[in-house]
Amino acid sequence: MPESLLVIEDEPLLGSELQQGFAEDGWEAVLSRTLAEAEKLLFARNLEPLVVVSDMSLPDGSALDLLEKVRARGLPGEWIFLTAYGGVPESVRALKLGAFDFLEKPCEPERLELVVAGAARSAKAQRRLREEQSALGARYTPDSFVGHSAVAREVRDMLGRLAKIPFSALVISGETGTGKGLAARILHHTGPRASGPLVEVNCAALPRELMESELFGHEAGAFTGAKGRRRGLIEQASGGTLFLDEIGELELDLQSKLLTTIEDKRVRRLGGEKALQVDVQFIAASNRDLDSLVREARFRADLYHRLSVFRLEVPPLRSRKEDIQDLLPVFIDEFNAKADKRVSTVPPSVWQRLSAYGWPGNVRELRNVVERCVLLSEGTVFPDTWLYLGAAEATGPSSDAVASGSSLCLPLDGSMSFDAMERRIITEALARHGANVSLTARSFRTTREKLRYRVQKYGLKTQD
Repeated sequence: MPESLLVIEDEPLLGSELQQGFAEDGWEAVLSRTLAEAEKLLFARNLEPLVVVSDMSLPDGSALDLLEKVRARGLPGEWIFLTAYGGVPESVRALKLGAFDFLEKPCEPERLELVVAGAARSAKAQRRLREEQSALGARYTPDSFVGHSAVAREVRDMLGRLAKIPFSALVISGETGTGKGLAARILHHTGPRASGPLVEVNCAALPRELMESELFGHEAGAFTGAKGRRRGLIEQASGGTLFLDEIGELELDLQSKLLTTIEDKRVRRLGGEKALQVDVQFIAASNRDLDSLVREARFRADLYHRLSVFRLEVPPLRSRKEDIQDLLPVFIDEFNAKADKRVSTVPPSVWQRLSAYGWPGNVRELRNVVERCVLLSEGTVFPDTWLYLGAAEATGPSSDAVASGSSLCLPLDGSMSFDAMERRIITEALARHGANVSLTARSFRTTREKLRYRVQKYGLKTQD
């Protein structure tokens, strides 16, 4: 289907030539000889031209006034103005209103064709961006936080309230995998800044040297290897939202610099001579207790109070297990569509096991379990063979390990470090062998010396 192009021109011959030329180029070209007629087409008949080619001065007024009305209503499309009497004030006003170009008559057909092609590319890019933003807005709504429990309803209610106000900063707390990132995306895509960028950064993912450059940017030559200018994430988020995940891991000196940026609404690149104005909404998240970190002087109190204008706590899944009834069908449908599967029935035994499990990895772990089971399914029944839930009695926090019989279950959701896992394994093995290093080493099929090194490393007690 051809794209629409509107020609607004009062000279009959020129208007007809333009309309015919654009039609030959594959456009659905519409001609209007007055501003009133063009306004009727745009506002009453809902014509949505990709490009508008308009004379500047028409018998019933200036086309700039019509462009101003179009922009006020948020209508899309690029505008190109043609005039034989245009001056500097008109050119400046046209550009301020977002006109794509301003050409003097007579204009060579080849020149006009190139400008229209450029305007069409720009309009199509803007349309794709609007469609993507619309899709994200439909995907990330407060209802995206699924669950019928009282705590889930409270979170949804708070998300709905926050999405309606232009808050400057927010702290989201909760364990790993509870949905803090989902909450941040909901707040951005349903809030006043939905048309702006959402920039996400994990403060635990990069070392201090790289994190400073990532956040604040740098000028060429600011440090070894800085060959060119780089816009930092704060600068990139201007006009939108910066989501700082795991902010409790941010170094103290960077916390101080971040506080200055939030307070002054200005950011200075590394090696830069001047500060740049930014307009950013900050959302911070942490699975650690920031109040405790403040008391231990491991997190700046002034930054914490500045960020916590509003607070939102996302509850762990074990405190709202009834929501598994709502979450499971959503995840099953997702992976059915992704892998062309047809799982539709969940046996009572599966529901029982899911309800009895402690979910140390929270909703993220549940989603991973559903993905595994659906992808490995061979029919319409949700298979329990691939649940791999470990000890069903595990109801404690994610850092707990559960021992049962001759096995030991450890969380693989990132909540337990490798050293913590190794220490837990050795501790359990020593306990089962009466704290005897020789017997424990033999069960591990390793040497006594290697085990003794780890016993000393972790400060464990033994009998020999």
